[in-house]
Amino acid sequence: MNNRVFVATDIMYDLLAKREPFYVPAARLFTLADEGKIQIFISSLSIANLHYLLSKLLTANEAKNVLRKFRLLVNVAPLNEKIIDLALNSEITDFEDAIQYFTALQNEISLLITRNLKGYKKTGMTVMTAHDFLNL
Repeated sequence: MNNRVFVATDIMYDLLAKREPFYVPAARLFTLADEGKIQIFISSLSIANLHYLLSKLLTANEAKNVLRKFRLLVNVAPLNEKIIDLALNSEITDFEDAIQYFTALQNEISLLITRNLKGYKKTGMTVMTAHDFLNL
């Protein structure tokens, strides 16, 4: 099992919003991080996106509290000009997917976990669902 993984926003939202039927694989994935078995990296953009999404379900303050606890499980990779430029000039059609892909690449992480497998077809990176990762 690869120790360093990059996790896309959809998987994090599955966990934090307890979205079924995706919650259990997401919870198991983040439990591995909590146990120190894997290191999860995320884009700093994901924190902002998650706050926005969670604020639709909770108050803004409650969303921050959830993210404070969640932050202890992950390594937040910075978003910089190079990543933005690579994403803007990429063939990846979804801009957020491009940012996540290039953030993983810039941090030398070769495995990306998402439910949106088709969004990363043109990348050449190993991309899988949380469920598939857990079954390795």
